[in-house]
Amino acid sequence: MHFYLSSYQLCNQPSRFSSKFKGKRKVAIIKNALDFNEDIGWQSKKLDQQILDLKNLGLDGQIVDLRDFFNRKVELRENLSNYGGFWVVGGNAFVLRKAMRQSGFDEFLLSSLASDLVYGGYSAGVCVLSPSLHGIHLVDKPDILPAGYRGEPMWDGLNILKYSVAPHYASQHHESHLIEHAVKYFIENKMLFVALKDGESISCDIFSV
Repeated sequence: MHFYLSSYQLCNQPSRFSSKFKGKRKVAIIKNALDFNEDIGWQSKKLDQQILDLKNLGLDGQIVDLRDFFNRKVELRENLSNYGGFWVVGGNAFVLRKAMRQSGFDEFLLSSLASDLVYGGYSAGVCVLSPSLHGIHLVDKPDILPAGYRGEPMWDGLNILKYSVAPHYASQHHESHLIEHAVKYFIENKMLFVALKDGESISCDIFSV
């Protein structure tokens, strides 16, 4: 699987994302990190911008709400077969991680690493790929349960990346001051991590875990 991991939005080199698509240019926009805020108007405004940004790159972005597939893993796999990749937006990493588990999106990703699918994302969409969400709890609230969500907070990441990520580091983002606490936590707990400033991204290929 091909990965484009940004601190915020599409970053300063968005063509690095679009160039990874060799086949289908239809992109599933995974929006569930935004579910922490149930203001539909607020969500729609943010998602409309994602669709426009992808369109400007020649990509056809379509919203996929993982809540529609909670406890419907087979249907999710069938739906995702229509896409060449994913754009996973930022928000609350704990909400996103739980949505991935309840829908089976996490299992789908791990079973698809050997494919040519493209995974792009920013902020929370990157943090969930790490081994653990410890440290990110200083930025995002772990115990939020939007409608349809259940259970205790999930602390394990997907472990696709072998390090944690601190997005918005030393940037103008409203969470940048909280990221400083996360970085301190990573250091104190001897956790491998990468700090990304807004505008920076990681581009890599990962075909196994």
